[in-house]
Amino acid sequence: MSDYKLSASLEGHEDDVRAVGFPSPNVVLSASRDTTVRTWTLVSSNPPKYDDLISSQGSAFINAVTYLPPTKEFPDGLIISGGKDTIIEVRQPGKPPEQSPEALLLGHGHNVCALNTNAEVDFVVSGSWDGTARVWGIEKWECETLLEGHGGSVWAVLAYDSKLIITGCADKSVRIFDRSGKLLHTLKGSTDVVRALCHVPASHPSKADFASAGNDAVIRLWRLSGQQVCELHGHENFIYAITSLPTGELVSSGEDRTVRIWQGNQCIQTITHPAISVWGVAACAQNGDIVSGASDRKVRVFSRAIERKADKDVIQAFEESVKASAIPQQQVGNIVKEKLPGPEFLEQKSGTKEGQNVLIQEPDGSISAHQWSQGAQQWINVGTVVDAVGSSGKKIDYLGKAYDFVFDVDIEDGKPALKLPYNLSQNPYEVATKFIQENELPITYLDAVAKFITENTKGAMIGQSSEAQVQGADPWGSGDRYRPGESSSGSSAPPAALARPKILPQTAYLSIKTANLKTIRKKIEEINSRLIEDGAKDLSINAPQLELIEQILSESAQTTETIRKGIKLIVHIATEWPPADRLPGLDLLRLLTAASPELASYSTSSGQNLIAILAKSGVFEDKDRVNNIMLATRTFSNLFETAKGRHLAESEFDQIHTLVKHASSGENLENRNLVIAVTTLYLNYSVLFTSTPYSGLPSSIDRGLLLLDSLATILERSTDSEAIYRGLVAVGTLVGLGEELQMAAKDVYDVPALLAKAEKVSKEPRIKAIVAEVKALLNETIRSWD
Repeated sequence: MSDYKLSASLEGHEDDVRAVGFPSPNVVLSASRDTTVRTWTLVSSNPPKYDDLISSQGSAFINAVTYLPPTKEFPDGLIISGGKDTIIEVRQPGKPPEQSPEALLLGHGHNVCALNTNAEVDFVVSGSWDGTARVWGIEKWECETLLEGHGGSVWAVLAYDSKLIITGCADKSVRIFDRSGKLLHTLKGSTDVVRALCHVPASHPSKADFASAGNDAVIRLWRLSGQQVCELHGHENFIYAITSLPTGELVSSGEDRTVRIWQGNQCIQTITHPAISVWGVAACAQNGDIVSGASDRKVRVFSRAIERKADKDVIQAFEESVKASAIPQQQVGNIVKEKLPGPEFLEQKSGTKEGQNVLIQEPDGSISAHQWSQGAQQWINVGTVVDAVGSSGKKIDYLGKAYDFVFDVDIEDGKPALKLPYNLSQNPYEVATKFIQENELPITYLDAVAKFITENTKGAMIGQSSEAQVQGADPWGSGDRYRPGESSSGSSAPPAALARPKILPQTAYLSIKTANLKTIRKKIEEINSRLIEDGAKDLSINAPQLELIEQILSESAQTTETIRKGIKLIVHIATEWPPADRLPGLDLLRLLTAASPELASYSTSSGQNLIAILAKSGVFEDKDRVNNIMLATRTFSNLFETAKGRHLAESEFDQIHTLVKHASSGENLENRNLVIAVTTLYLNYSVLFTSTPYSGLPSSIDRGLLLLDSLATILERSTDSEAIYRGLVAVGTLVGLGEELQMAAKDVYDVPALLAKAEKVSKEPRIKAIVAEVKALLNETIRSWD
């Protein structure tokens, strides 16, 4: 059987492509961290060319997509997607994202990371970081069954048939449930997080029923009885996705930059990508073509059919991009250059198996990596190994920019590593601060992340030769990422682990500043066009005003003067446009509050400040529009980024607290994004009131008691680990105000019981750490009373 060759390279996404689907020979689906789902439709063949349409535009990373085959009601089928905002969206393929979806599936309390359905079942199954899987009936789009009992995030789900659902979990287990939610089998065998599941075709020689794969880089084949029948070895790092072909073969993709084709228990082809991670792979059941999605933001289609191959120029460009890839030395371990073979090895020696790798010392002193292709019977150049900058002068490409290092930082067990790009010319603390803000991590990680960067670039200097070794490169891969199958012995010590620092008291303010500026701009333009069409000229904005917004959204054109000029306009959009259309204005208001003190100083001609303006707009009264409330609350949180903002937040505490407490009560306490915004606000207030000069004021005690009351309510009801964490940090910080707060925490609000509940709800290490610190504080207080 011939090898797969590139059929098409599809560009359009602006961030990592996290999931793909291939529902028919003419349609490809992709979901991305750029908050979109795209539908790619084949418009011409030989060579294949595709047009793309954004079928869904979310508010946060989209991590999973699946396709429900056509039904009588939906002859084009349905696209189902989910991600960081916890909402599962069901849409018809041809509908634009501005139109309402067919259904919104609500219930998960954390990131939705897995979705699956097929033509043989009448349900969709989802998996989430909240430690559950859910079964959704496709008639009423309601949660029929909650699959519980997992010991961590549910990274993979498989609708095996109409009666059985299979899950893969961060606790290293595979579980088989019946449709009612009864646990039938728990399968042990994986040595790390299970990330992927798929059916195994009946024609497969192993006679297995399904396959699993994950962080231990092994594909395991199982029978439904729970018996493991086979293991497939070949990947060199995390496996993110697996699927099956109509030929009976299996396909997998992972962190080792490859897609691999498996026939029986042998890897028969390795397709290396010019990317750090190949997040997703899917196969077309009709023609056997495959599609991949990767961290270089591209979707690629591969085919065995000659008539579906891409132009020679496209294939050559792909091969050259692979060849030009810079491979971080951390990914290949210790290298003794003097023992590496020269280029003559490639002519004299054949590989022993598909995907075998060899390092070659080139005449110019650089080190190239080559991979054996069993089908082509030759070595394929798959990149150049670089250290800090490398003798080749190449750096590591990440999201279109060149870096000396791109570390994988494992913040939390069972959850994906975060990419930390770094150049030796940068200040580690500045990079660490940006990393924490972009990933919305606790500011308590700042020192640890900065130390992590310093330790893992120790000895590296700008312009050094490739002979200078980065200390601790092997066997942990990039940063503290463990690479399966390698020994920890050797002269190199592992790099400094990201030690968890002492958390309390919190002394730094948190902000929520991540945003998709292009989406904000697009939404403002779309809504404004509609207002003009509807004749609402008193609400719409003109061309110069749109240009001003463009300048504010552009970092290069953004100045204090443009912000000052644009405040009134942005306030108009955020508070006077129809409530259903205020989101982009509120989002922009939230961002500018953190970026500039001008918002905190602003007042209307009648003397109303920002707090009064938002209160008067009714945003906190309209409890049905919870996203509006959330963004307004984030605006209050971001006030703490500037001195003028903190002054305004302190002087208007009573009104802010009243507004937020009322708007986040009742059912709105179930909304994860709102509760995180509220706990962030309360955490910032706790930092403010325990800092000089406020910590000595009687008013800070009174206000601390009000915050403690509100935090206790949230901690009693919330099951979200991030909200619980931020709430506990706020409580622990407030306890530092003095005896009155300490006594109230113990005797009035029963914080010890809330700590016990938090430990039951979340098993995350950071929750255990903050619970231990708060307990220690309360115990010290009790001893002092005695």
